[in-house]
Amino acid sequence: MNIGQAAKASGVSQRMIRHYEAIGLMPKAAGRDSGYRDYDEREVHMLRFIRRARDLDFPVPQISELLGLWHDGDRASGDVNALARAAEMERKGRQLRVMRESVEELARRCAGGERPDCPTLDDLATSSF
Repeated sequence: MNIGQAAKASGVSQRMIRHYEAIGLMPKAAGRDSGYRDYDEREVHMLRFIRRARDLDFPVPQISELLGLWHDGDRASGDVNALARAAEMERKGRQLRVMRESVEELARRCAGGERPDCPTLDDLATSSF
């Protein structure tokens, strides 16, 4: 199948497929005489794996490690577990940094004192997710 068909079958955009190939996350698909890439079911399955890992917020280096473990029939499930736990800790660390920076910014914008106007409350009242 061509890259468009692989993108549709995997749920990964053509641009991201090219990106994953360029950074070595997955091997480049075999080329046809016409110059177009030809994707097989194995590569589409790998793209689905990558998409699911990205949906779970795994960073690319850890997805690469997960792919290696996935293809390694002699892997220990403890290795996968350790990698997943490390990814979760990194995710929580990033979230905490963002939260800390947001609260610090709100605190900097608030002069404090006796006046009723409060940028912190204004921000909380108008922020949307």
